[in-house]
Amino acid sequence: MTTIHLIEGPVGAGKSTHALALAARLGAPRLDLDEWFVTLFSPDRPDAGFVDWYLERKQRCLEQIWRVAEAVLEVDADVVLELGLVGRADREAFYARVDATDHELQVHVLDVPVEVRRERVRARNRAADGTFKMAVPDAMFDIADRAWQPPDDDECRERRIRIITG
Repeated sequence: MTTIHLIEGPVGAGKSTHALALAARLGAPRLDLDEWFVTLFSPDRPDAGFVDWYLERKQRCLEQIWRVAEAVLEVDADVVLELGLVGRADREAFYARVDATDHELQVHVLDVPVEVRRERVRARNRAADGTFKMAVPDAMFDIADRAWQPPDDDECRERRIRIITG
């Protein structure tokens, strides 16, 4: 049975690094929301009203990524998804979508202390290479960090969730 590997965690936790390594090990394609978003929409980013603008486009990207993932799964290949589902409600909506299929779901949640993540993001901003997709200033880091809702005990019991600390 094919498996959907969902990679989640707060900003700077190492999601892209983990997803890249997992995809290479499995020989599976990796679909990353941030890469799609930056390519398709960043050139058009407005100076004001960013949140509403972002959320609408994020949803469009998620829909298209799901279509591509379904095509991959139909040929009996696993897929690695990095989707930025930072809230429980967003993950629950995704879980419901997966539950409507006959595919397995393995959730990988990266859990790294905030000080380590902040320094990783600052270093990534300076180097602008590797997994860098866009600059994340401290103020944006703080907003993203506050938005992250880690899986609680119920979510962990209900789903195959692997917590990866580092």
